[in-house]
Amino acid sequence: MLFKHALFVTAFVLAGGAALAATAPAASPTTQPSAAASTTAAPLRLAKPPVRPKATAEERAEVERRDPLARAAFWAREVDNDQTDNDARLKLAKALRALGRYEEAGENADQLLVMQPTNYEALLESARDRIGQNQGFYAIDPAQRAEALQPHDWRPVSLLAVALEQSERDSEALVAHKKALALAPDNPATLSNLGMYYATHGDKTQAEALLRRAAAAPGAGAQERQNLALVLGLEGRFDEAEQLERQDLPPQAVDNNLAYLRAANDPAPASGGDHTWSQVKAAQ
Repeated sequence: MLFKHALFVTAFVLAGGAALAATAPAASPTTQPSAAASTTAAPLRLAKPPVRPKATAEERAEVERRDPLARAAFWAREVDNDQTDNDARLKLAKALRALGRYEEAGENADQLLVMQPTNYEALLESARDRIGQNQGFYAIDPAQRAEALQPHDWRPVSLLAVALEQSERDSEALVAHKKALALAPDNPATLSNLGMYYATHGDKTQAEALLRRAAAAPGAGAQERQNLALVLGLEGRFDEAEQLERQDLPPQAVDNNLAYLRAANDPAPASGGDHTWSQVKAAQ
């Protein structure tokens, strides 16, 4: 379901040159070899790998318009070519996250933070990658460090709120969600995140109101629409949910999601009782 809410291991292979040793003729049993006849082994010489020219600024800008797989391959080559290229490593992490490869993405972000502990975008990326792995506890520290660097940016606060939710620190999460919304009151992400918080805690009225605002806000995308569709579907309002889903998903995915939503609303005892809100987290 589309509903809600990385270290590429690179190695330089060196081609080893064979050690060539000139040896003196074998001495006879009764004759000692002269000092002049003795030789030493030639030093081992390793062939250097070919250095690929660094991509131009134009090439780097162009690749960011391509799909995540192409971006990941491009930035992995750039990192292979220059392990100190921090911009390439950060963009590699972002491309890997877009592919769902959160662990590799996090490893790249963390490597960058070893070299630049206050790299703001790398701190945000590290938090996102931990949240993507459902390891919110480990996202708290980078989110808090990022917030300390830029306290008026809603992004680290919103990430911190989700990380606290995943860590089952609900009261702190609600405070952080409200703070993020105060910093960016018309942002579809802050609206949707708080709406989903209320949804998972059974507040239908607050959840729907916020999610409708999120879906209608400028810049809203598939995530905001699908969060609203999830909540409407779990309320049994399948026609509205279907209309939203068909804006972003192929027919088979829509059919699968609607089947899930109908099953969640099935009052039969075998389906488990209270389906409407207890299953929101499972569907995200």
